[in-house]
Amino acid sequence: MEAPSANTTFFGHPRGLVVLFFAEMWERFSFYGMRALLVLYLTQHFLFEDGIAASIYASYGSLVYLTPVIGGLVADRYLGFRKSVIFGAGLLVCGHFLMAFEGEPAQVVGGAVVRDESALSAMYLALAFIIVGVGFLKPSISNIVGELYQQNERRRDQGFTLFYMGINLGALSAMLICGWLGQHEDYGWSYGFGLAGIGMLAGLITFVRGQRWLSDIGAPARPMLLNSRFMGVRRETIIYSVGVIIVVSAWGLMQSRDIVGAALGVASIGAVVGILSYALVGCSRIERHRLFVVVFLTMVSVIFWTFFEQAGTSLTLFTDRNVAKNVFGFEMQASQMGFLNPLFIILLAPLFFIAWELLGRRGWEPSTPMKFGLGVLQAGLGFAVLVYGANFADTAGQVAVIWLVLAYLLHTTGELCLSPVGLSMVTRLSVPKIMGLMMGVWFLSSAAAHYLAGMIAGMAAVDSVPGGSIDAVASLPIYTETFRSLAYVGIALGIAVMGSAPLVRRYMHESQSDLVEVESRPTQ
Repeated sequence: MEAPSANTTFFGHPRGLVVLFFAEMWERFSFYGMRALLVLYLTQHFLFEDGIAASIYASYGSLVYLTPVIGGLVADRYLGFRKSVIFGAGLLVCGHFLMAFEGEPAQVVGGAVVRDESALSAMYLALAFIIVGVGFLKPSISNIVGELYQQNERRRDQGFTLFYMGINLGALSAMLICGWLGQHEDYGWSYGFGLAGIGMLAGLITFVRGQRWLSDIGAPARPMLLNSRFMGVRRETIIYSVGVIIVVSAWGLMQSRDIVGAALGVASIGAVVGILSYALVGCSRIERHRLFVVVFLTMVSVIFWTFFEQAGTSLTLFTDRNVAKNVFGFEMQASQMGFLNPLFIILLAPLFFIAWELLGRRGWEPSTPMKFGLGVLQAGLGFAVLVYGANFADTAGQVAVIWLVLAYLLHTTGELCLSPVGLSMVTRLSVPKIMGLMMGVWFLSSAAAHYLAGMIAGMAAVDSVPGGSIDAVASLPIYTETFRSLAYVGIALGIAVMGSAPLVRRYMHESQSDLVEVESRPTQ
């Protein structure tokens, strides 16, 4: 029986998009289910101080966004996107299930914290599996979505929008379910992390069984090379073995976190200097101006994501300690409250799409630099709302949940201004000869933002006796002061970027691209 064509349509889109939608939905279910619990797991199960927990989260988050540079390169040149997705998903399954091994809770003995070292080592190894797994899967599955469509096809943006909805459905359900299981007294951490592992396994099975709808999309570019041998060993086997070695390396880095920060600093400075040097020496005037814009807006995105990623550290701990989490009569866990971000994306993304479309028809749609500025401004306003709400805290140091909801709303509207246009900006303005490098720099910027977010979260660390409870009245002013600083910086920088937008736009040397319509009909 002939395999279905990748062009066979499903509601006007390639049927393969359905496979990728659900595979990515389950992958994000596992990723965000674990992410929702991680900082709480570190502080409540292993009894790490806030600052150390933030540094672990920072190293993990930065490496998660750094490994796609390597994974994407291997997929491009050797494995192909499909094999990379399967290999990455396999690593993720191992990592998420390994997170379910929680061991014995840490205890305070003679004023010192005694931890189950085997469980702690298993956790670091689990994070290493997840780091490398995401590196292979994340860039590859997105590229497969792109290959379902022609380069200038109008349905392409719609397809990515639907794919993005799968990401947020996975994140929304994971935070509500895994977060509840992980912090519920009748279940516990292993249940929350274990369910995340089951979600990842479901994503792997979905992708493997749905490959028939992808035709030859994502296949290795040079299959003969993969089957050839080097010193008697198939090259494909060597690639997988190297992937496992990288897992071991990531395991070591998670336990030597200062190296991660130093390496990111050197790589970031080297990348910026290298790009600016190339722009000055090897580019035409227009190309040079465009590269300047890419570097500038990439730096702006680092600021935004540094603020936004407080959701996984300081904002989660603030929610756990200082927010009255009763939502419509339901008592929520701190790990669940992050569901507000994907919920608002699902509700507001269509409205933003319609708004940009209507404004664009009248020539009023904000430029890309203006959208970046709006994103940073709203991130700052989100923290300003929390600072204002803290003024109405009760005598127990508890802030009404409405202020947290408003903060997440502003952070999400900021994300919808900045995130959808980020990758598009890089691909449109970069010089073709260094497109791969520029995409790598974009991922590097996300890695740097996660590391910086952890450093800022460390500034909001609440001092406490090892194993002791946190006094909410004492912790509130610490979080308020940190959020106030973020509010001032975010609002000021957002306004500055918006003010510079007309000049930056001129340096883009860009006119509206023409898109082509492709008639949607099933292949005969």
